Amino acid sequence: MIRHEPTPSNDPPQGRRRFGRGARRLRAVAVLPTLFTLGNLVCGFFAIAVTSRIHKPETAETPITQSIFQQQSWSLDSADPTHNMMLAGWLIFIAMIFDALDGHVARLTKASSQFGAQLDSLCDAVTFGVAPGLLLVKMVPSFEYYYPGAVWIIAAVYASCAVLRLARFNVETGENDDHSTFQGLPSPAAAASIAGFAILFYTLRVEKPEYEWKRSVDTAVQHLLPFFALIVALLMVSRIPYPHLVNRIFRGKKSFGHLVGLIFGIVAIAMIRGYAVPIVSCAFVLGPLLMFAWKRWREPEPATESLF
Repeated sequence: MIRHEPTPSNDPPQGRRRFGRGARRLRAVAVLPTLFTLGNLVCGFFAIAVTSRIHKPETAETPITQSIFQQQSWSLDSADPTHNMMLAGWLIFIAMIFDALDGHVARLTKASSQFGAQLDSLCDAVTFGVAPGLLLVKMVPSFEYYYPGAVWIIAAVYASCAVLRLARFNVETGENDDHSTFQGLPSPAAAASIAGFAILFYTLRVEKPEYEWKRSVDTAVQHLLPFFALIVALLMVSRIPYPHLVNRIFRGKKSFGHLVGLIFGIVAIAMIRGYAVPIVSCAFVLGPLLMFAWKRWREPEPATESLF
C-alpha cells in the first residue's frame, strides 16, 4: 500500500487564522478616553433600562406626577412613569457631556485612534439612536394609545437614521477634519431635541396640574412630537450644514463679552430649564434648516450638492 504524505499547507494555525494577512492586532488602548466613551454607553444603557419601566398606557389621559423636591427623601419614584421619563432624558444629556469630552481628552493625551473612533460610534448608536427612539414611544401615552403601531414605526425610523448618519460620518470623515461643521444634524443634538421634551413633560405635569391649559399643551405636544421626530430623523441623514457648538463656543480664545454672555445664558437656562432645554434644542435643530431653505429660496440656481 502506497502512503501519501500530507500536502504542506500554507494556511496559518487554527488559533491564528483570524489575524491573517491585512489584519491588525490591537496592541494597546488609551484608558482615559475609552472610559469617557464607555461612560456615554453606560448612560445610554441605563436610559433604556429606566424607560423600560414605563408600562403601556391603558387610557389616553395625561399622567400627573409629584415633584421630587416635595418628597421627604428627594428621590425619584421608580413606579412613576413621569419620573422615569425625566430621569431617562437627563441620562441622555449626561451622556452628551461624556461624548463631548472623550474626543478632547484623547487629543489632550495624544491618544486619538481608529479604535476610539469606532467605539465612539458604537456607543452613540445606543445612546443617541436606540435610547431616544424608545423614550419617544414612552413619552407620548396619548398618541401611543390611539396609534400604537405608528409611534413604534416612527421610533424605528429614527433609530435607523441615527445609525445611518453615524456610519456615513465614519466613512466620509478624515483624520485632519476640524469638525467645525457637520453634514447633517449630529446624532447627539438630535437626541437632545427628543430628550428635552421629557423634561418639558415633567414640568407641565408637576407644576400646578390643575391648570387646564397645561394639560392641553401637554396633549398637543404629545401628538406633534412623533412628527417632529420624523423631521429630526430626516435632518440627520441630510446634507444640511450644522455648526459644532462645542468648538464654536468653548474652543480657542474668545472675547470677554462672549464669556459674560455665556455665563448669563447658562444661568437663564438653569433657572427655567424645564422650558429652556427643549426650546434651545429645537432652535438648534430647526435654525440651520430654516437658513438652508432661505438660501435656497434666495439663490434658486441648481445646487452643487444634493439634499441627501
